[in-house]
Amino acid sequence: MTFEQLRLFARRHGRRMWVRASVYCALGVVTALVGALVKTWIPESLAGRVGADSVGNLLSILAASMLAVTTFSLSTMVSAYSSASTGATPRATRLLIADSAAQSALATFIGAFLFSVVGLIALSTGLYGDSGRVVLFAATVLVIVLITLTLLRWIEQLSSFGRLGATINLVEAATRRAIQAHLRAPHLGGAPGMGAPDVGHPVEADRVGYVEHVDVARLAQIAADRTCVVHVLSRSGAFAAPGRPLLVVEGARPDEETLEALRDAFTIGDERNFDQDPRYGLVVLTEIGSRALSPATNDSGTAIDVVGTATRLLCEWATADTAGDGLHHARVFVPSIAIDDVFEDVFPLLARDGAGLLEVGIRLQKGLAAIAATGNPAFATAARRQAAQALARALDAMAFEGDRAALRDAAAKVWGA
Repeated sequence: MTFEQLRLFARRHGRRMWVRASVYCALGVVTALVGALVKTWIPESLAGRVGADSVGNLLSILAASMLAVTTFSLSTMVSAYSSASTGATPRATRLLIADSAAQSALATFIGAFLFSVVGLIALSTGLYGDSGRVVLFAATVLVIVLITLTLLRWIEQLSSFGRLGATINLVEAATRRAIQAHLRAPHLGGAPGMGAPDVGHPVEADRVGYVEHVDVARLAQIAADRTCVVHVLSRSGAFAAPGRPLLVVEGARPDEETLEALRDAFTIGDERNFDQDPRYGLVVLTEIGSRALSPATNDSGTAIDVVGTATRLLCEWATADTAGDGLHHARVFVPSIAIDDVFEDVFPLLARDGAGLLEVGIRLQKGLAAIAATGNPAFATAARRQAAQALARALDAMAFEGDRAALRDAAAKVWGA
């Protein structure tokens, strides 16, 4: 496993709730036992003056309350996940699960509970003595302060946690981070690719799934060692399956060892993720808007919010500096993300599901016109194409002539026709 893959592994697993909770639990145990380690430095006469004899009662109250708070927090988080799955999209729940604020709150409660239990056990065994109880008392007061601050933040977060608007904001933030990472390295450090060469040796994946990460540095090292050129065909988000090459090797036919090393440079999972795939966030946003437009939900306001969010992200993308981080690996060619495909991820589905709604049709025209106004030629061309298709679809679906006339007027106004 290369350094890049190790970093990816650490980043992915670091987002799991049990990792953060385990760290906080370890801190709680260490804190509870600190008193036994430093008791020789504390005068025994200090225990009576600071009220350290009451630390046992405080720990008992803390243990009971933290168990109840932890149980309540878990049930609330599960309800929020369920609400996000049914109200937004199941693909958004991973962002809620990985939310650092929620994980920190729950981990703090569990760590405080374990701190209390370990402290009570150590007290019952006489491990601390009078001097050690002073340290434990001070640590207990600090833990109570920490819990109070965490509870205040957690109460504020619970007011929006799992709500549809907050979920859209989480998806927007994750998508923005992915877009910014893409703009810093539009070709992942490789050279701009133009597709598969006329002559080469395709390398397919040995499992079916989605490409989650491409280690271009590893591919460059293999290409340098074997004196060949690598043309990446499948970026993050692509579906890997037999008959769909991950890359093409230009040069001598690679042996089995080289083939295995080339495949190992691609991390393939069961689901797409946001890290190297800015299109995925836009897909998730579109799913939220599409579900809002379903007859069972009939929430055009959420769809309009999604159109505005997608417009904001694409305008930022269109106007950002695309110079990237320069060419690092000349032997590896990586294709650009097709802007037409980015627009296809968002607007056709929203235009289809909201074709009969005047307010959605007008918002689509305004959003696409705003993207075209950024002056980016590729984005402007794609926006005009999508606007024409959305207008035609909406006019065909609307039965009332007044709505059709209003939509035509709105489109003519925003496009200056």
